[in-house]
Amino acid sequence: MCDVHIMQTACGVHGTLYAIIEALTCCGCLYSCAYRTKMRSQYGLKESPCNDCLVHFCCERCALCQEYRELKHRGFDISIGERSKSNAYIG
Repeated sequence: MCDVHIMQTACGVHGTLYAIIEALTCCGCLYSCAYRTKMRSQYGLKESPCNDCLVHFCCERCALCQEYRELKHRGFDISIGERSKSNAYIG
């Protein structure tokens, strides 16, 4: 998603924007699907099983869990907002 150095501050900002959009419009999926697309292109992942926005629209919580697991697998510690030093993934 974000560059590792930017991710630490950006995650809080993007999380807040997502929460506001979701609370006001119930369309947080429109905001979050853009990050799925960005993450997919950054890591060379397939667009599967369907379009990114459709995945977020139909089952947003599942899509967010998939993205969380992918970042965790690549060595990111989401709780601190950066790549874990003990689990650095090079690839």
